[in-house]
Amino acid sequence: MKNFEISVLDLAPVKQGKSIHDTFQDSLSLANHTEHLNYKRFWLAEHHNMESIASSATSVLIGFIANGTKTIRVGSGGIMLPNHSSLVIAEQFGTLESLFPGRIDLGLGRAPGTDGLTAQALGRNPAIINQQFPRQILELQTYFSKENADALVRAIPGEGLDIPLYMLGSSTDSAWLAAELGLPYAFAGHFAPEQMEMAFKIYREHFQPSQQLDQPYIMACVNGVAAETSEEAHKISTTLFQAFINIVRNDRKPFAPPVDDMDDIWSPMEKSMVLQKLRHTFIGDQAEIEEKMKDFQEKFNVDELIINSHIYDHQKRLRSYEIFREASNSLSKA
Repeated sequence: MKNFEISVLDLAPVKQGKSIHDTFQDSLSLANHTEHLNYKRFWLAEHHNMESIASSATSVLIGFIANGTKTIRVGSGGIMLPNHSSLVIAEQFGTLESLFPGRIDLGLGRAPGTDGLTAQALGRNPAIINQQFPRQILELQTYFSKENADALVRAIPGEGLDIPLYMLGSSTDSAWLAAELGLPYAFAGHFAPEQMEMAFKIYREHFQPSQQLDQPYIMACVNGVAAETSEEAHKISTTLFQAFINIVRNDRKPFAPPVDDMDDIWSPMEKSMVLQKLRHTFIGDQAEIEEKMKDFQEKFNVDELIINSHIYDHQKRLRSYEIFREASNSLSKA
């Protein structure tokens, strides 16, 4: 089993009884905490029209987090590129990289990050997404290149800057594209685990070296809830389960505190649906987290594990990331 890096995915979760200002302060607190714990990167995800997620203006929030930290890499996990002009994203991330040199990542996805009506409001054209997305990535690479200095349209800031691109995926489609373009590949195992194993296989087998990357680099995002005891971890994980029940029911309300018994909330069919989506969720005390990490790595052999932690109590969320770091350190010494 090879060693792997660990990183953070933060959705800027809005909790019941808390303001969005509170949410942003908690995200900054988490970034500072995980920086101190030597996590590799802190990514924020673009979502829209959801009361439970406040990371819609992703580039702005990245700037806030980067300004409040010193060493951890900060970036998007991801920017939903067809929601935007390639030039605007090049300028935004060129600005971020100029402000925080050597610390900015640009992770890219093609999904809307929202519902169909909001996707229309964002100006997406679903009929051309599959052609538009690869073209936009090539446009970004052009805008960031020094060779674009003689072009009529230039990204300033952005031009000539080394801003690494990452391909995000929740199906096998982006695995083919990441392999073709020679980009690092991050899979959304925290909500779409069904095709993860096949996506990694496609990416590894078809990878073409590029200027950015000479060999495959695989990242897997998983949900993680760790606590001092297994019982406490399973209790506080009910916030995560409730969040997924809300997705099933198309209810976007803020995240709820833990409950004693999920069977009072979900039906047997809903429970089955949620547990299927959360099959790669790590819940437990440190020993259990170590075992789950070990089993996952023996199966998937990733380069980096990105942990998304939906825990209502902020101090317990911080402690969860401490336990994941301790578990990771223990495995690396084994």
